[in-house]
Amino acid sequence: MRPSRPNRREMMLSSLGAAAGLAAFGGCASSDRRPSEDNEVHDCGLRIAICDWTLGKMTDPAAFDAAQRLGVGGLQVDFGTAESNLPILHDPQVQKRYLGLSKTHSVRIASFAMCALSGAPLKSDPRSRQWVEEGIDVCRAMGVQTILIPFFGAADLAKDKQGRQIVAERLKEIAPKAEQAGVVLGIESWLSAEEHLEIIAGAGSPAVQVYYDVANSHKAGHDIYQEIRSLGRHICEVHAKDYDGPFGKGSIDFAEVRRALDDIGYRGWIVFESSLWQPTATIPPELEAGFLYDIAYLRSLFPQIRQGESRV
Repeated sequence: MRPSRPNRREMMLSSLGAAAGLAAFGGCASSDRRPSEDNEVHDCGLRIAICDWTLGKMTDPAAFDAAQRLGVGGLQVDFGTAESNLPILHDPQVQKRYLGLSKTHSVRIASFAMCALSGAPLKSDPRSRQWVEEGIDVCRAMGVQTILIPFFGAADLAKDKQGRQIVAERLKEIAPKAEQAGVVLGIESWLSAEEHLEIIAGAGSPAVQVYYDVANSHKAGHDIYQEIRSLGRHICEVHAKDYDGPFGKGSIDFAEVRRALDDIGYRGWIVFESSLWQPTATIPPELEAGFLYDIAYLRSLFPQIRQGESRV
């Protein structure tokens, strides 16, 4: 996600503001991801997805058409704002529509995001636990394995040790339900790998992992290549983003990112997130052309792997 420290797109424009053991949750970092029933490719490789907010279509079904036009195989979908009552979370008809569009456009729902938690922090807002638990139910019903749990804006934990302890306790309470459903809760934050691991240890569940955004972690001053290797199978999904230019010309060495991900055996989605986005704004042609360049660049480094093939 694209926060601008200390907040995430000004708290997402203020309002955006078992399954026992690791094997049950290995789909983000192993070859046995839960396949969709209708998908044309059942692979064990790295596929490219895109955030619906990068497309200017946050919680907008039109994101599927835009994702298909850009040639990506997956879409990260936000549940919606608190002001809109998180429509995907609470409306079965909306869920049904999203599943239909996913099939029609051959664009899978790679994961869900709960951006509203940046304005309703898990550490302090009584609504947050219920939302996450409801999100787990939606994931189970829709066959989606991962929920991105953001910690930006009001939810930032970077200088809040007590907040991190509270979050670990909250996640420990929620985790059994996630384990039973085979759903992973992915923490995205400004924290270091060590701090993330402390929360994971406190939660005590393989259902709590790290949603790793290479650009955010780089901006926070962390050695992202070492962090990826340090976090290993605790990484559930990856945001590909660079604040400093087109991919391959900015600050992020994506070739080294690939090597690090190969080293930990990551076989999940690479989710493209632009550093230039408006969650509900029309994307101008020149920006979309930039998206096409970045997506093609990612595809050149993270090619899909089918069953039986090996990587070099």
